[in-house]
Amino acid sequence: MAKYVLAYHGGHRMPETEEGMYDLMAAWSAWFSGMGGSLLDGGNPVGAAKTINSDGSVSDGGGANPLTGYSLIEAGSIDAALDIAKGCPVIGNGGSVEVAEATDM
Repeated sequence: MAKYVLAYHGGHRMPETEEGMYDLMAAWSAWFSGMGGSLLDGGNPVGAAKTINSDGSVSDGGGANPLTGYSLIEAGSIDAALDIAKGCPVIGNGGSVEVAEATDM
């Protein structure tokens, strides 16, 4: 089985109420639990980014679709990894999930 990086992009702001935060955390917890042994590392959300461009300049914000978090999973194929990623709560929150195989060096 191969390892895949799930890179989360976008999504709306964090909920402002305690109930909204609880619901969001419950959705993530249920999704992670549903993966069983496929989840290798739940990862973390990430904060504001800076980008070093090819000319050496630095820009704020991480580009047009900034990274907001990541996880590491194991799956039999990229299609299987995509099936897992389709349940990610960030998608229902206006974001997207980039799925890429992590290759051994």
